Amino acid sequence: MTRPEERYAFIFDMDGVLTDNMQFHARSWVELFRDFGLEGLDPDRYLVETAGMKGHDVLRYFLDPGISSKEAERLTDLKDFLYRVNSRGLIKPMPGLHDFLRNAAEAGIRLGVGTGSGAKNTAYVLGLLEAEHYFGAVVGSHQVREGKPAPDIFLRAAELLETDPAHCIVFEDALPGVEAAARAGMSCVAVTTTNNREAFAPFGNVIGFIGDFLSTEPLVLIRRMMETRAEIQ
Repeated sequence: MTRPEERYAFIFDMDGVLTDNMQFHARSWVELFRDFGLEGLDPDRYLVETAGMKGHDVLRYFLDPGISSKEAERLTDLKDFLYRVNSRGLIKPMPGLHDFLRNAAEAGIRLGVGTGSGAKNTAYVLGLLEAEHYFGAVVGSHQVREGKPAPDIFLRAAELLETDPAHCIVFEDALPGVEAAARAGMSCVAVTTTNNREAFAPFGNVIGFIGDFLSTEPLVLIRRMMETRAEIQ
């Protein structure tokens, strides 16, 4: 039987990684905040500063640090409804995604999702992508105490995949997510849908960059990760 320290896993953020949909989230937040008189927020600021965070944390960051959990939940549900309405029919898999997942699974790599989205949005997106069957673990913000940039989501995914965090590669587009991977002790491939390469410079756990999944081989990433680990040790 393969021990956890001998297994490898890829853990994917969902929004902005499995599908290029972050603009839909950003615009929905902007519309919600506009109703509260917050006119200066543009989608790019949301994407750079808070993409990947729990809805509650986004509201505390931009709207009211003292917002109650009940009110934060109500407003997050409203924003998520706007998001689903605005994105319906427009959610598509990232180019090359299904072939990449199939090749990784055939190479013996365990696959999971670690997303800042809640249960309803996660089911909505994975259903549209027809990708659920690839993943041995799907962990959303509703299943952990702390969202990104805390490491909880990725650590829980690694636990469910029965894989040592040091042998996990996270695919992330958002800066809080890359920080979460670093705090979990995981290497990260930066997906440049939301941020450019320069934005990831502060993070020492980034081992590569991709814009889609058309040209990246799973075993190449495994070798790169192990080489990086050997250099650190």
